[in-house]
Amino acid sequence: MINALSHITYLSVAVMLAALVPAGLLGEVEGTIIVLGVLGAWRYSWAVINFTRAAIFLRLVYPRRKARAMARYAERGVGAHAFFLTTSYMIESSVTIPVYRSIFLAASKSENGATIVSSVVDGADERLIQDIYATMPVDMSSVKLIIDRIPGTGKRDALAKSLHLIDRECPSHNDIVIFVDGDSCVPEDIVAQAAPMFTNPKVGALTTDEAVEIPDPGLFRDWFELRFDQRQVMMCSMGLSNRVLTLTGRMSVFRGDLATNPDFIRSVQHDYIDHWRLGRVNFLTGDDKSTWYWLMKNGFEMAYLPDVASSSMETQPKPTFVGSASALMVRWFGNMLRTNGRALELSPRQIGWFTWWSILDQRMSMWTTLAGPLCMLAAAIFFDPMVVPAYIAWVMLTRYVFCTAICLFRGHSFPIVYTGLLYFSQLFGAAVKSYVLFRLDRQKWTRQASASAGKSARKPLGERLRTASSAYLHALSLGWLAMGTLYLTGVL
Repeated sequence: MINALSHITYLSVAVMLAALVPAGLLGEVEGTIIVLGVLGAWRYSWAVINFTRAAIFLRLVYPRRKARAMARYAERGVGAHAFFLTTSYMIESSVTIPVYRSIFLAASKSENGATIVSSVVDGADERLIQDIYATMPVDMSSVKLIIDRIPGTGKRDALAKSLHLIDRECPSHNDIVIFVDGDSCVPEDIVAQAAPMFTNPKVGALTTDEAVEIPDPGLFRDWFELRFDQRQVMMCSMGLSNRVLTLTGRMSVFRGDLATNPDFIRSVQHDYIDHWRLGRVNFLTGDDKSTWYWLMKNGFEMAYLPDVASSSMETQPKPTFVGSASALMVRWFGNMLRTNGRALELSPRQIGWFTWWSILDQRMSMWTTLAGPLCMLAAAIFFDPMVVPAYIAWVMLTRYVFCTAICLFRGHSFPIVYTGLLYFSQLFGAAVKSYVLFRLDRQKWTRQASASAGKSARKPLGERLRTASSAYLHALSLGWLAMGTLYLTGVL
């Protein structure tokens, strides 16, 4: 009842704001309407395309594709040995216990046995994991546990060393390697669900749907749940082409012989880009983007399982919601932008035209998203301030439609706060993307203090010049965006 009342109140406010707009306003701000209309047509048509593709994939293509894979797997008669690669760093025992219980349970259900390689830094984690293994209430005789105690030099080093350990076990192309973050629970039937998909020789990896567990209610939990609802739609759309745009670090599955390929391991441990202004940028974060790019450039497809879900246990990294969202967005978008520039250099014929266009849209969307509010502000200042309520009403109504479509796709209702969180993610996210685009050398883990930037009181001259050039080019780009907006709306 409270949820229904909030929806009625929200829509009533949107209608009241629209009713405040004078009848002749559209003629006064014709230039602004044209620009906003073009931008809206671009963004909304792209959304409709992705929703349509997602529905076709989920309802028609995926069930048939999965049935064929299951049939091929049964005919092959050789089951997959599952290798679980798990990394843990600075994670509370209250999270580690359910995570490893889920991994051990999934490993025990692997028909052809399983090997678990757990990479840890702390001796307490090692002892805890061994205790969980020893006290599992299921038969663990077919599960081999390898605990790799390493110095805390970073996740990439941990993954590379663990992959070398798995390589010693000689996995074949019939086997699978499951990458699992130390804060993510895996479904107990992950091996049975994932292994058949690799009977398609073109598939090099796959990822699944995600759920999130955040104990405290509030904006942070609502924001994460909305993100995962949006993710399901986009992943299903990309799944139609069998080329997802990311192999999620929380849990993804790889073909055994590819995950232990020496060049694959090198790309995980020592990935980088050469930037014209920033020089050699060695990747600290974004190992999931490195694995994705390696498979993409080598011509492999990457599948999506919409009916299988991992569950990640998230904690709010900062005291405030905006601070937490900002910290996470800087890391996520930095990983994306450091990789999609080189992905655009791949041939569309090689990776698929829709995939290539989707990667391009990741770069363009930040500017088209920022252009809308700039148009509104220009029209409000130079033509008529009544543009503001009209724009707010338009934002409220369109975001309500989007949230309705997203949650209908998921099959559940949504709290009205989703509409504001969606617009926040779009607008604030676009601003963060534009910031990160000019500072690709800035990297930091959420739980680690280590970062690519130095901590000396007096930074070297070269670093100070790079910092100044980043700020200059960022400001210049925003200035040109504002000038273009003023010109197209008729102010200039």
